[in-house]
Amino acid sequence: MDNPLPPLSLYVHLPWCVRKCPYCDFNSHALDASAGGITRLDADTERQYVQALLADLDHDLAAWPQVQQHPLVSIFFGGGTPSLMSPEGYQRFFEGLQQRLQLTKDCEITLEANPGTVEQGRFSGYRATGINRLSMGVQSFAEPQLKALGRIHSGQEAINAVEAARKAGFDNFNLDLMHGLPDQTEALALADLQQAIDLQPTHLSWYQLTLEPNTEFFRRPPILPEEDTLVAIQDAGQALLAQAGFEQYEVSAYAQSGYQARHNLNYWTFGDYLGLGAGAHGKLSRLDNTAAGGLSIERRWKTRQPQAYLSRLIEGRDFLAGTEQLSAAERPVEFMMNALRLAEGVDADLYARRTGLLLADLQPLLVDLQQRGLWTADDNRLACSPLGWRWLNTVLEQFMVD
Repeated sequence: MDNPLPPLSLYVHLPWCVRKCPYCDFNSHALDASAGGITRLDADTERQYVQALLADLDHDLAAWPQVQQHPLVSIFFGGGTPSLMSPEGYQRFFEGLQQRLQLTKDCEITLEANPGTVEQGRFSGYRATGINRLSMGVQSFAEPQLKALGRIHSGQEAINAVEAARKAGFDNFNLDLMHGLPDQTEALALADLQQAIDLQPTHLSWYQLTLEPNTEFFRRPPILPEEDTLVAIQDAGQALLAQAGFEQYEVSAYAQSGYQARHNLNYWTFGDYLGLGAGAHGKLSRLDNTAAGGLSIERRWKTRQPQAYLSRLIEGRDFLAGTEQLSAAERPVEFMMNALRLAEGVDADLYARRTGLLLADLQPLLVDLQQRGLWTADDNRLACSPLGWRWLNTVLEQFMVD
């Protein structure tokens, strides 16, 4: 079976934040509280972390040398709060990166930014390094909800940050917004969404707050809106977004025409990605006649604690915390967990190219899902029906192996 390797992206994790939010289950670690709410990394930590990221990349390239044959189609700096690092730090990273890997001419380079940690000068500096897309963690514009979420910015600061970013030359940016927040009514949720739309982003990530394990909210749950209110918010919000020209192309992603997030699309189409930084995860494929379908797929993840990660640099050790080979039995659900998040699904022939497996082996299951009204009738696509997309977890369970 012909298996051209998937497109390659890069995820870089910055693990620090000013303060840990009570709903956050990401690998993020608050900066020293005694520093008085500082909004940037100290120069020594920043310089050492950039060195560690490049050393981390060198270890990955030594293990997967064929990666160097594939240019990066996208880069995403996530966190934590990546805007705690200075433009100069990113410039040093890019200089080292481009000595090791090629980037496509239209490489999408996204930086997550907290409105409380950036100002006009920093936005201009980020743009000058080659970063061409921002993702702003606004979450809400209403002061009571921002306080409940533990955010360090105000609603007006979020608006000011968007205006500063636009003045700095960013014409492609996402706003991250949540609904179903403590004490949030339908009217308040829609006012938040309308304010986000008024700022004219090219992309909106709009999703319901969930209480994740290992978070403060999970240990001490806040009072959230009733189910009827949540349904009303979802329905009215989707109508508002559609009216404003935002197409829902993924479970929680809405974009103006031509502005879908390419980095996330690579995830959802089961593409490959390197993961650098404390706690970062990667997925890489290579041709291998001894593996299922002639394709070997490996998950890789790095040590989580920032200081432990930096210690690996000093000790000259690998940054890996673990690896896992995806077996043939695991690949169907891994593929579908990503692809079926997309409203239109994916081309049917992508399954064999990305997994090395025959789609024919899934045919009885797909016929069953179609007969239950959960699967599209288009044989050229792998996609849920509208009903199946609504009950996505139920569909995905069918692909799981005991």
